[in-house]
Amino acid sequence: MNDNPYVERLARFKQNEKPEAVLLLADKPDLVKIVVAWMNLDVKCTDKFTEIRDKSEEESWKWLWENTDYSLSELKEKVGMSFAESALGNKMKPLILNRVIYPDGTINSFVQRYLREQVLKLLEVKPKRTARKS
Repeated sequence: MNDNPYVERLARFKQNEKPEAVLLLADKPDLVKIVVAWMNLDVKCTDKFTEIRDKSEEESWKWLWENTDYSLSELKEKVGMSFAESALGNKMKPLILNRVIYPDGTINSFVQRYLREQVLKLLEVKPKRTARKS
């Protein structure tokens, strides 16, 4: 096991992902933009960890986010929409609470697959067919 409690706790959440996280993004382009921008943001854990109060799942999730360092203004810039930072923070809350975005700059793998499928649909990428010989 890793000696870093941040990495250990985050790994447990990633091992127990739920596909329902995808439902949060359906027909919500603002949230999709935030998720895509999140993957391109410089996100890291803080140098000194706060003390964890208890080891419940909920408290572990809160602890991870308390010990995450990122720039909301940089995220706002990457999102490219005219949100106030406070509004952007409010839009992020359901993404965080539903574990769509992770405090290490990654996202739920089910969400990632969903977004890839949506991009492929938008681009109308079709598999190449092999030419038939007559």
